[in-house]
Amino acid sequence: MVQRTRTVKQERAVRTREALVQAGAEVFGELGFAGASVSKIADRAGLTLGAVYFHFKSKEELAREIVRAQPGRVSPPQQSEGLQHAVDITLTWAYGLVGDAVLFAGARLVMEQEQFIAPEENSHRQWTEVIASDFRVAQAKRELRKTVCADALSRLIVNACTGAQMHSSIESGRADMPQRVEEMWRIVLPSVAMPSAIARLEFGEDRGRRGWPPGRRR
Repeated sequence: MVQRTRTVKQERAVRTREALVQAGAEVFGELGFAGASVSKIADRAGLTLGAVYFHFKSKEELAREIVRAQPGRVSPPQQSEGLQHAVDITLTWAYGLVGDAVLFAGARLVMEQEQFIAPEENSHRQWTEVIASDFRVAQAKRELRKTVCADALSRLIVNACTGAQMHSSIESGRADMPQRVEEMWRIVLPSVAMPSAIARLEFGEDRGRRGWPPGRRR
């Protein structure tokens, strides 16, 4: 009985934490870091301030949780590796920005993250590491030109995606993000990838639309 009670409490705590992450993402996505407050997040989650502070000591800690969660929420719908996986990751992220509140909040928080997260943990660095790992696999498969530096190329891709989402937010509410990401790749690839590898790459909705978890923006 004691074990069962402990399990129920643990499950309830997990659900509460998830609800707070979702509510925090929605509030940060709508108001930005500066405009959000713990009380607004508690109201959105339908919880007390005490419940919020039990799980997160501050809105800074909650914002860090949301930023750190970004890569884990981007799971391409099709298996791939190397250059194709790098493409799939960016497309899945682009489609997810339209429907996933946590990804949307992460993108909104990009310009304010110096207020709540250390430079070595920021979203630019974590995404660069994700893409760089794919490029190293691509190098081993001889998909990239010999002169390409995986780390430098990954920084370029992350910087381009960051800029694309900012402009897309202004011009279309991020609705055209997948098209912007595809455009980026088609311009960059001839300079960095082998023609045979480019010919095998696939783009389109099937590479990214179904890859993000539930949790719709309101």
